[in-house]
Amino acid sequence: MKLPPKIRTYCPNCRKHTEHDVKLDRKGKERGMNRGRRRYEAVKSGYGGSPRTPKKPNYKIGKRPVIILTCNECGKKQQRVYAARSKKRAEIE
Repeated sequence: MKLPPKIRTYCPNCRKHTEHDVKLDRKGKERGMNRGRRRYEAVKSGYGGSPRTPKKPNYKIGKRPVIILTCNECGKKQQRVYAARSKKRAEIE
């Protein structure tokens, strides 16, 4: 999804329309030492096999882009999630 680097939109903190910097957000990495990950690895070890049945793949058309808007006046951030799925995920720097 191609977006302009700056958008003029409403800032709830300033309570007026200001210019915002646009940045696409992506999911962060999972920590390997999470409690759920440790428990899953412990149950999976040995001869028991996988504790969960393998899921049937659910193919999606594309990602729902999450856009981080940063106000140029107050510096507050807000996020906007588009309901439509994007076909292209363009990087904005």
